[in-house]
Amino acid sequence: MQKRSGILIALFSIYSHQSEGIGDLTDLKTVIDWCASTGNSILQLLPMNETGASFCPYDALSSFALEPLYLSFHELPFEKNSSVESRIARLKNNYPPEKIFLDYEIRYEKLQVLWEIFVQWDRYDSLELKRFRKDNSYWLEDFSLYKVLKKYHAGLPWYDWKVQYRNREKLALENFHIEHEKEITFECWLQWQLFRQFEGVKKYARQKNILLKGDLPILVARDSADVWAHPEFFKLDFAAGAPPDMYCAKGQRWGASTYNWESIARQDYQYLKEKLKFAQNFYDILRIDHVVGLFRIWSIPYREPFENKGLNGSFDPRDESLWREHGRRILKVMQDSTAMQLCAEDLGVIPKACTETLQELGIPGNDVQRWVKDWSVRHDFLAPQEFRELSVAVLSTHDTTNWPAWWENEAGTVDEDLFLRKCNERGIDFVRVKSELFDASCSCHGRLRWLEEIDSVDKLVWILRKKKEEVGDFIDLYLNSYREKEKLWECLGLNGTMREKCDTEIVAAALRIVLNSRSLFCINTIFDWLYLTNVLPGDPYQYRINTPGTISAKNWSLRLPIPLEDLLKHKVTKEIRKMAAESGRCQ
Repeated sequence: MQKRSGILIALFSIYSHQSEGIGDLTDLKTVIDWCASTGNSILQLLPMNETGASFCPYDALSSFALEPLYLSFHELPFEKNSSVESRIARLKNNYPPEKIFLDYEIRYEKLQVLWEIFVQWDRYDSLELKRFRKDNSYWLEDFSLYKVLKKYHAGLPWYDWKVQYRNREKLALENFHIEHEKEITFECWLQWQLFRQFEGVKKYARQKNILLKGDLPILVARDSADVWAHPEFFKLDFAAGAPPDMYCAKGQRWGASTYNWESIARQDYQYLKEKLKFAQNFYDILRIDHVVGLFRIWSIPYREPFENKGLNGSFDPRDESLWREHGRRILKVMQDSTAMQLCAEDLGVIPKACTETLQELGIPGNDVQRWVKDWSVRHDFLAPQEFRELSVAVLSTHDTTNWPAWWENEAGTVDEDLFLRKCNERGIDFVRVKSELFDASCSCHGRLRWLEEIDSVDKLVWILRKKKEEVGDFIDLYLNSYREKEKLWECLGLNGTMREKCDTEIVAAALRIVLNSRSLFCINTIFDWLYLTNVLPGDPYQYRINTPGTISAKNWSLRLPIPLEDLLKHKVTKEIRKMAAESGRCQ
């Protein structure tokens, strides 16, 4: 619990000269070396859980099982000079790391090679594997059976399986297990090998005095081993999401079912405790995703048309007076069940009950620089000394644009879809006011930049042709976004006229804000750090890990254009270390 800085990476985003088409667990040791060289002492990872067809790590097939794509061939037992070696070489050639987006077709080819290695191994009665299966019996057998049943049903979700498997009829499952024992053992073997390699990464990190920070998704996919094995823990008639806000006009619908916390509590929260127990094998710090969802979660009827996204949901629990105790009870169970330092992702509209409970329990939240503002009085950015001390300061997250892309395209703007919806609700002519309020030359990517001459609330209201009391939300949008870039330029402390295009000097000034903040931790994405140099060419808008509410091959697949070995030797390493040292966070 001392001031530290860190780096956030997604394992699919990095690679070394040794990688076979995708970054793997062995590559994390090189990332740890780079962290140490830069003076950063925290390495944060996106969730490492096995993903489904969308490859979204926050919509995983299990709260426990790790993603087999991240296994390193270099630490697996296979015969040298065998067909396995030639297949690994083909894998490396077929999926060159130079492409900016990962091709997830690699999953199917890599699993075929892993199956061949498993067959070669042929020690299915291994005492160590048996011990691993016993130690993780709470989840592993159900998960492995689920995976093989899913393959047997040609990839269909569990709720579309044959009735005896869907309903977990005991005799049917026992017979299936006997008939498919080798395939089920293969799934256990994969998880065992992942466990061993990941444990080795944690041991290496400790030798280098680097803390590993994991990420615990609040939800699990509706089609997952967890839901199939424990349907009583979930409200299957609902889908989780987020209500509309100034960044997502229709809100969000994530698809995952919400929790039945009453049912989980009746089993003394064992499901939650087992998640933490398994995660603690790998991490020193754990991020609780969407922590406000433990207090109340936006719950959308499952049969609601998907195009409505989060418009027609409601909070669960509905009674606001229950939120504080609901969230506090779950967080206290978590704290009492692990030695990991918990951190919380507390972004969005956060009720006071959540903020005060995190403070009471000593759980740092997130302070994202672009949103650390006085939203109601000054309508301006907070200074570094005004950040929350009990927080993790960041420039960007995996769900936002990187900071340079925000600066160039989003600062000083409003969301076009949101503005359109608000106009339609009030009978305001959107086409007319769009041309009178916003600068078309500086508006792109669905964001609208205010015209300079709209320099007062009175002008805004006059153009809207409504009474001031009828457009309070429009006024709020205006006050918190008009000349936002100019306001931040003053905070950055840079000389000269404000520049529209981002450059290394501007990025460095932004990084100093979060590094010099009061926040306990300061963790920035590897992409924001690398904007200190020229590693990332072209429009920064293309370097985005995920765009919430969208399904795209560009989500969860972004990669760095530089191998880890070159990064270790790059001049940016010394620049980052210098900045960490100047902020007093260098370890």
